[in-house]
Amino acid sequence: MATDEINELFQVTNYGPTNHPMQYRRDLLTGLQCRIAPNRIQRTFDVMHCPDNPDDEPPCVFCPERVHSETPLFADGKRITVGESVTFPNLYPFAQRHVVTVVTEAHRPEKITARQIEDALYGQIAALSSDDGYVSCNWNSLPSAGASMIHPHMQGSADAAPTYHAGIVIHQSEAFCQKTGMKYRDCLLDHEIGGPRHLFGDELPFFAHAVPLGEKEVRAYLPIRCIGELEPWCHLLAEGMERIISLYRGAGHYAFNMALVCDAAGRKDRGFRAFCSLIARINPCSTGMSDSAFMERMHLEPIVLTLPEEIGGLLP
Repeated sequence: MATDEINELFQVTNYGPTNHPMQYRRDLLTGLQCRIAPNRIQRTFDVMHCPDNPDDEPPCVFCPERVHSETPLFADGKRITVGESVTFPNLYPFAQRHVVTVVTEAHRPEKITARQIEDALYGQIAALSSDDGYVSCNWNSLPSAGASMIHPHMQGSADAAPTYHAGIVIHQSEAFCQKTGMKYRDCLLDHEIGGPRHLFGDELPFFAHAVPLGEKEVRAYLPIRCIGELEPWCHLLAEGMERIISLYRGAGHYAFNMALVCDAAGRKDRGFRAFCSLIARINPCSTGMSDSAFMERMHLEPIVLTLPEEIGGLLP
């Protein structure tokens, strides 16, 4: 049961059971918001994530010999298995509904295929499509991209309110549609297809984002609104994601982030269409410098290295 505290400056919403408490906090001056999940401090942070000798890594609960016996179960006493992927509730949630999808059986796969990505997306859909909240499907690849586990895995969430960035995009897309009578996605495709930022795809186009939020940001603009409409597009989306991940690896990036942003199923269609964004990150190493510094975290104005119009030349 959520409880609210509010004053002239801040709003705090408490949520969740006592053993998994969390808070949503909003700065009423700027609209910026964060989430605080104290229970997540129980995770182990002092493990060498990328040892020189992989045999020195601690046992991984996402590997096949453990994932089917040591991960949480859904309320029906089951996990969701599609191909190699396994989906289950997040043990340390920071959303009202928060699930994990292990993408591959391999702990450190040399390549992640479109088939594996597609199956993982199906697992996310199965776990989240019955929720009326705002759904996102996300992926932190490697510790320098925020992953606490090296084993490839997605995270899906559903909440009663969108995240700060999703809320801006959804509401501004709706305002655009109301003002112009046109969907923002349609106008963007008319402007960008065939241009220097159009990487590939006609039915499901992938673009180097014109105003990137991270290094080599690429966005796929889907013709759907909610997670329940995603399944027919999973194959094309997964094929495109495989190409972008290959692009990143060819450019020297093994770490990346992904977010698929959807509207809430229970809302009226007012013109927003879902999109999937990927950004490249710096790889973990003993002397590695993070590509997130005060401009990115304190000012929300990323400093990136690659012109969007040059990303197409990096495609394999």
